[in-house]
Amino acid sequence: MSLSFRGLGHVHPNGHRALEAVDLSVGAGEQVALIGPSGAGKTTLLRMAAASLRPTEGAVQVLGDDPWRLSAAALRRLRTRIGLVHQTPPIPPRLRVVTAVLAGRLGQWSAGRALRSLLYPSDIDGAREALARLDLGDRLFERCDRLSGGQLQRVAVARVLYQRPDLLLADEPVSSLDPTSADLVASQLLAQSRATGATLMASLHAVDLALKWFPRVVGVRDGAVLFDAPASAVTPAMLQALYGGEGASASEPPAAGLGPAVPVSMCR
Repeated sequence: MSLSFRGLGHVHPNGHRALEAVDLSVGAGEQVALIGPSGAGKTTLLRMAAASLRPTEGAVQVLGDDPWRLSAAALRRLRTRIGLVHQTPPIPPRLRVVTAVLAGRLGQWSAGRALRSLLYPSDIDGAREALARLDLGDRLFERCDRLSGGQLQRVAVARVLYQRPDLLLADEPVSSLDPTSADLVASQLLAQSRATGATLMASLHAVDLALKWFPRVVGVRDGAVLFDAPASAVTPAMLQALYGGEGASASEPPAAGLGPAVPVSMCR
């Protein structure tokens, strides 16, 4: 089991309850999409899975370990096995694209190799291959501050593909992308999971992408799991219950990752 949440709850320091009594298990090699309204708790759940946020209630297991019972050194080793794509990539603007991609393996390399790679990239071919999968092979030596927001988001995805983690997490990885690029990113994340056996969990506002690419879809609302079902079993009524408070009709769940709402009839 790659992920196990039991009675998981979290209250932020400001008193806001982000998660409540979440029970969820994800097996090794599974691909799961988290969908739901903004503020539903999806990002908090991903931060728990990334061992970067400690729950205030319940128990969490990540890749077979309780992160918060590990020593500091063991926790660092666990985190090197986890790849996280942020909605807003934390990439220094003056960094070259090749260096940003190779940073995916800094935690796996010796300190000497990591420092040398900052001066002279140690695996140019590996970085180029990861970028080429996302139509960015020609941007290898570009500075990151010369890229568009969508290109920078794809660089962040390329970095995780290059990392080859055991657990691949993505928080709105297509939020800055056009429909064609969003489809490409989703397909490459799934391909990476299947090729390496990595577990994949991604939060998506683009309901059509979740239903198209992910075998399993988990609907999250108000910090709780509303449904957990195969994509083929997700119905308009389930989406209405999930998104109804946002004013979406049963046939038009929000699809913020792709701009205007996408009719459910086109999502299957």
